[in-house]
Amino acid sequence: MMSQLGPTSNRFVSQRLRLHYVDWGNPEAPPLILQHGGRDHCRSWDWVAEELRHDWHVICPDLRGHGDSEWSPEGHYGMDAFVYDFAQLVHTLGQDQVTVVAHSLGGNIATRFTGLYPEKVAKFVNIEGLGPPPAMRREQEARGAGERLRQWIEEKRKASGRTVRKYASLRDAYQRMKEENGFLTDAQARHLTIHGATRNEDGTWSWKFDNYLNVWTTSDLPTDQIIALWEAITCPVLLLWGKDSFATSPAGDGRMDHFPTAQLIEYENAGHWLHHDQFGRFIADVKGFLA
Repeated sequence: MMSQLGPTSNRFVSQRLRLHYVDWGNPEAPPLILQHGGRDHCRSWDWVAEELRHDWHVICPDLRGHGDSEWSPEGHYGMDAFVYDFAQLVHTLGQDQVTVVAHSLGGNIATRFTGLYPEKVAKFVNIEGLGPPPAMRREQEARGAGERLRQWIEEKRKASGRTVRKYASLRDAYQRMKEENGFLTDAQARHLTIHGATRNEDGTWSWKFDNYLNVWTTSDLPTDQIIALWEAITCPVLLLWGKDSFATSPAGDGRMDHFPTAQLIEYENAGHWLHHDQFGRFIADVKGFLA
């Protein structure tokens, strides 16, 4: 049961974009950043924040192009931009050190930040947020820059012509949310829909995220440099994976070798959003780790 009082909305500026975050109060407590993943939003953490707000100063940012943050005018959603935004949030908050829980794309971003600034992160919980396995990444890199850039230009043009999907009612958007993740309860799906959709001028509803997010950048760091960032992490790390997820676990592909301070827990009956699918177990594991 959620308390009646929710978080306050705030803004910070990163690379001229006004980005949004919610603050759950308790500023005297140590700072804890909860970072959502791709095509998600900061209010998907509400259940987690309710559990942790009494011991932590919980901050939940919306990534650029997501939730109530501004969209990049040129549709730039490269990892360099996301990592800068995350670093800018920590800088803006004025914190010497933060604890981080991050999911999917957010985990990928936070992992790189933690490798870049290991002294800045006290503990880190990563939920399925390491990106494709190294072997898959190297296969993509082997295709050559020219081929990748041509494909990127083609996909970007397609995205520019794509009409934002509209739903006649919030209930229709809710039904789509339920189809997308069968593990969600009705209450979870309703909450995620209310905070994840926005009303159009004609009275229809659309998801808040930018369509350009569906086009992944070609200009990322080489795989070996990403691994070097993983290996630079010094704080305790908890990796969480759902056994029914599309994201392959790092248990069997060598990625665990690059995280000397990490432990991995795999969740039965959980998909990619395991913090929704197995909430009770997730909260118990996170509280135990952070304590």
